[in-house]
Amino acid sequence: MNKGIGGLIIRIILGAIVVAITAFFTPGFSNTGGIWSLVIAAIVIGVLEYLLVAFTGLSASPFGKGIAGFILTAVILYVTGMLVNGLDISIVGALIGAAVMGIVEMIIPN
Repeated sequence: MNKGIGGLIIRIILGAIVVAITAFFTPGFSNTGGIWSLVIAAIVIGVLEYLLVAFTGLSASPFGKGIAGFILTAVILYVTGMLVNGLDISIVGALIGAAVMGIVEMIIPN
């Protein structure tokens, strides 16, 4: 994808769509804050993934990196739920959400 502000905006919009789809299909994962919660969640997830890779070298990808990527994605989702108002994610919701997010990201690459 493009580098620069246009590419960043597209990544944020796609990330928000992935989070919205995941929230729709996942029990224990709800969005009560509307579109802005989704946008902020997409940004937080992107920053957390970036920091994870920068500091540990591990990649959070639900299916691409096996069980470790799946667990890291669930942890990132759970932490995002704690940081973003209007996004409620339980531990079980984060685990199921990581699987749903992996499926959605196979269809809509982010």
